[in-house]
Amino acid sequence: MMTGLFWLVLTLLIYSLSKRLYQARPRVYLSPLLVTPIVLIAGLMWTNIPYESYNSGGQWLSDMLQPATIAFAIPLYKYYNVLKKHAAVILISVLSGSIVAMLSSALLAEWMRLDHQLVSSLIPRSVTAPIAMSVSQAIGGVPNITAVFAVITGLLGSIIGPFVLKWFRIENEIARGVLLGTGAHGTGTSKAFEFSSLTGTISSISMILAALFTLGAAPVLISLLLG
Repeated sequence: MMTGLFWLVLTLLIYSLSKRLYQARPRVYLSPLLVTPIVLIAGLMWTNIPYESYNSGGQWLSDMLQPATIAFAIPLYKYYNVLKKHAAVILISVLSGSIVAMLSSALLAEWMRLDHQLVSSLIPRSVTAPIAMSVSQAIGGVPNITAVFAVITGLLGSIIGPFVLKWFRIENEIARGVLLGTGAHGTGTSKAFEFSSLTGTISSISMILAALFTLGAAPVLISLLLG
């Protein structure tokens, strides 16, 4: 119990310190979502502490993901009129992005000749971790593997996303929010709020819609691929 509590406190401390550093020097490589897991993994490897010991405390943070996701409903209420005005564009864009994400994951896994269980684990990687794990379990995947790839997807999306926005000169807040929310779920949404409150809100609804689309479409897709 004490070991789990120690790692929980240490995780929060590392995140807090790295966040302050990121605020002082906003560089991609100093993102707390990148620094924190790297420092923790290095610490666990150096001390030979098994993941199970860490997770006895870290699991508490994982359990908070679902209520944290629900909290995104607050800005949705604030920008209800904007969301209503652009509802069709957002729906079509997120649906297209979700389909591409699932298909690309499945086809890449098939091309690499991964077994069916790994294919099922990779398909829902582009949505927020709690829902991705539930989808993975429902279609015969391994939830823990899905969680790892969901986190990696979110980190990469939050790092690459801003560069994509800059390269293609995407300044529309709706487009920015849809890109970050659909491509990098919760991590991308956190990044989206750095642009503006509206961009973050659009990212929030995109993340939720992507999760719902994946929840409904993943079982159909896996049955077509493996049937």
